[in-house]
Amino acid sequence: MNRRVTALRRVRPILLFALLAVAARALAQTPQAAPPVNSSDITLNLDPAQSKLTWTLGSTLHTVHGKFNLKSGVLKFDPVSGRASGEFTAYATSGESGNDGRDKKMHNEILESARFPDIVFRPTKIDGKVSQAGACDVQLLGKFLLHGSEHEITVPVHAELSANHWKGSAKFSVPYIAWGLKSPNTFLLKADPAVEIELELTGTLQGAAAP
Repeated sequence: MNRRVTALRRVRPILLFALLAVAARALAQTPQAAPPVNSSDITLNLDPAQSKLTWTLGSTLHTVHGKFNLKSGVLKFDPVSGRASGEFTAYATSGESGNDGRDKKMHNEILESARFPDIVFRPTKIDGKVSQAGACDVQLLGKFLLHGSEHEITVPVHAELSANHWKGSAKFSVPYIAWGLKSPNTFLLKADPAVEIELELTGTLQGAAAP
């Protein structure tokens, strides 16, 4: 009797291990359900070559105009909830105003573009209704990365969406002094504490907006 009990005690762990192995194999072979996809999501891909970023800085002597080259951009959003994600990037090193001395100071002393080569906007939410086709005006909320620091910002955007194409424009201020950048002021020149940014963007569209 004792031998039979001992034998059963030895067999039970082996059987349990075998059952667990079979169950694990069955689970591994069972197809896993794909994560749900929100069919209403829209993706806007930027065409940097056909888009523009210009800037304007006022001062006591004159108004300075310049530009940056855009590197890449994508915006994905749900027109129902307004949830948004993505990233738009400009080359900080490409900034120019048409004056070599002024631009050298901008890159070396203010932007420090060798250390911080990208200017980035990361959208997080769209406030307003995006229609399936035609024009709309919305507020795009997100984080602006400049000189190594992130700042909350709201950008008013005018956009036009079609079947597979989009274009948009925006004008907003960047308070670079309040954000910790060095002032370009000299004894004779006093620059505005904020620079005005203007965007003209275009690209391709994926997905369908809600009517």
